[in-house]
Amino acid sequence: MMLRLRVSFPDRPGALGKVARVLGTLGADILQVTVLERETGRAVDDFVVSWPGSPDTAAVRDRLSAVPGIRVEGVWPTREVPGAAPDYDLLRHVATDPSRAFATLVDAVPDLVGAEWAVALSSDGDGLVHRSWQAPPSLDEGGGIAGVKLADLASLRPATLASGSHQLMSLPVPAARIHLVLARTTGPSFHRAEVDRAGRVVELVSLIAGL
Repeated sequence: MMLRLRVSFPDRPGALGKVARVLGTLGADILQVTVLERETGRAVDDFVVSWPGSPDTAAVRDRLSAVPGIRVEGVWPTREVPGAAPDYDLLRHVATDPSRAFATLVDAVPDLVGAEWAVALSSDGDGLVHRSWQAPPSLDEGGGIAGVKLADLASLRPATLASGSHQLMSLPVPAARIHLVLARTTGPSFHRAEVDRAGRVVELVSLIAGL
C-alpha cells in the first residue's frame, strides 16, 4: 500500500534521519521525499512510502509523534507514482488537444497535489462545467460539498478552506471563465506549496490553450 505522510520537524542536522529510522522500524520503504517548507527553524516534508499490508495509521502517528520535536500533520493513501512527472504528462496532453485543455486539467490535476477529485465551475454562475470521474455524483445534480453550495466555493484568488470532512483548494481561471476546485477527504489541508504548484500548471494550461 502507498501512503503519503506530512511531517514537521526541527530543521537541523539529523532530524530527517530520525523520521527515516522510525519509518524503517515500522516496515515502511521511503520512495520519495518532497520539501514543502523550511521556515522559522522547522521543516515540513511529504514522504511517499510503500507499506507491506494494511498499515495502522494511528500507530504510525503515535510512533513518529513520540520523537521529540516531530509532528505528524497527515497520513493518507496516495496514487502518486514516485519519480513520475504527471505535470509534464498533463501539459503534453493539453498541447496535443488544446480544445479539451480544461477538461484534461480537471481530470489530471488531482494527482499533482494529492487531491481525490476536481471540478470546474462556471464563473458566470451556470454551475458545473466538468468533473473528474472521482467527484461525487451528487455534484451533477447541483449538490454542494458538505453543505456548501458550489457557487460559494469560488474565490477571487487561490485559496484553501475546509468544509465538513473536505479539504478544498479553489483556483480562479479568469481566462477560461471558470473556477477550479480540488478536494480531499483524508489528509491535511492543502499546503501553500501545493496551491502554488497547481496555480502554475493552470497558468501554463491557459497559455497552451491560447487564452
